[in-house]
Amino acid sequence: MDWQAFRLSLFLACLTAIILIPMGVLLAHYLVRSSSWLKQFLEAGLTLPLVLPPTVLGYYLLVGFGNTGFLGSWFYELTGNSIVFSFFGILIASLIVNIPFAFIPIQRAFEAIPIELRDAAATCGLNPLKRLWIIELPLAWKGICSATVMTIAHTIGEFGVVLMVGGNIPGQTRTLSIAIYDRVQALDMDGAGVMSFCLLLFSFITLLLSQILNRKSVVRGVAH
Repeated sequence: MDWQAFRLSLFLACLTAIILIPMGVLLAHYLVRSSSWLKQFLEAGLTLPLVLPPTVLGYYLLVGFGNTGFLGSWFYELTGNSIVFSFFGILIASLIVNIPFAFIPIQRAFEAIPIELRDAAATCGLNPLKRLWIIELPLAWKGICSATVMTIAHTIGEFGVVLMVGGNIPGQTRTLSIAIYDRVQALDMDGAGVMSFCLLLFSFITLLLSQILNRKSVVRGVAH
């Protein structure tokens, strides 16, 4: 078992969720309330990584964040460091590829809140920020939990985009999925099997936890 790769994957997954979930809440809350004609374009852009092949997304990130790319060259001139083939690079790639997993469940949760409830809260004098904090976030808790779990689980298992942007540097960019690929390439099927089983078990536990939290949320809602 490559524990270094596992720790790196877990740290990357948690950091991705910590950054993306608040952004997902704000974006979903805005788009649910928005009536702009740009809404559909924004939603399509946010969900695009869900259907875009990882190699295509990885290619554009590699070109854009490389030292000759616009963002990559600017970052290199500013810091003297490269975005690609670094932990910072795979973090950015992870944030982009996981946007749909952090956004869609939260958006669906906000859409399920009756509009009459928002209107009643506005009538009581609550501004949009207070309505979000006091009323909408507790009601959307189920979607936020699902988004968090799905983001972490998908980040742990992500392979293509991370490999293209970060390469395979031990302790910096070698995640657990890449370590499994290395073991298979080296014909170490036993080592690959152990890590694959651990990844399978971790994914199952995270999804099971999501189901348990969602079920408790529904039971509490019925009880009230």
